[in-house]
Amino acid sequence: MANFELKNIKGVIPALITPFDEHEEFDENRMRKLVNHLIERGMDGLYLTGSTGEGFLMTPEERKKVVEVVIDEVHGRIPVIVHVGAISTKISIDLAKHAYATGADAISSVPPFYWKFKEENIYKYYEAVSMSTPLPMIVYNVPLAGLLGFDFICRLANIPNVKGVKYTACTHQDIYKCKDKISQDFMVYSGADEMAVSGIINEADGIIGSFYSMMPDVFKDIYQKVKSGDIAGAQKKQKIAVDIIEASLKYDYYAVIKESLRWMGVDAGYVRAPFMNLSEEEIKKVKQSFKEIKAHYQVNDIEVLNACD
Repeated sequence: MANFELKNIKGVIPALITPFDEHEEFDENRMRKLVNHLIERGMDGLYLTGSTGEGFLMTPEERKKVVEVVIDEVHGRIPVIVHVGAISTKISIDLAKHAYATGADAISSVPPFYWKFKEENIYKYYEAVSMSTPLPMIVYNVPLAGLLGFDFICRLANIPNVKGVKYTACTHQDIYKCKDKISQDFMVYSGADEMAVSGIINEADGIIGSFYSMMPDVFKDIYQKVKSGDIAGAQKKQKIAVDIIEASLKYDYYAVIKESLRWMGVDAGYVRAPFMNLSEEEIKKVKQSFKEIKAHYQVNDIEVLNACD
């Protein structure tokens, strides 16, 4: 049974990585430690088994196991949103029903991808998946799977259980337009890490991002500063976050996130192929880049940068 209503799921929500062991198997122990690490740092929710969680590299049964472990470890302390997206409507419905039975607070999904599905195919997909459980559905608008137009998002919002959107496009005017044109109760989550400040200013209810596992302190500070009116302070932290992200994107950045957590005392395991873990030489280069960012901005309050010393 869900513990939180969607209207109360706000704030900073990491798109959770999935720890794998040296043999590319899901590592339950590492996941439990990561969950507690993020809760201790004040995260407001978790978003599971999406692209950051390498969800599309796992079987449906593996995805279910991740959901079971995380919800068990969270134990109702913060909301849990489960990404159930797949190309197959049948698989997504199965994952959605499992999420509901396991105790998720909401589900989310990218549109079906790979084939260039028509708008009606996508509409029917969301209709079928969202109506398969009582949980609220958060539509996922992301370039990787194909962006949804604003008018189509408005159409999807007419499906009874579609209650929000994870908005990872850069057209942030559509964030406040969703609130104005659909409903103030339609939840909008900004999904572009590099544009967190903009998303919050444009009336996003929360922010969901890949690098929040790596920089929970930075994005929590950004969120709180914007909410308190300190836009200049928030933008300074955003610039630092962008530099860290750009340095990470030179590699398979899920591997950078996991490696950096290891520096901070949280063993987040390894990535699954075809992603590649960092070599020793690459680790040195990432650390050097982070040290240069720390020196450039003269900051001492960012955990991941301090961990490079």
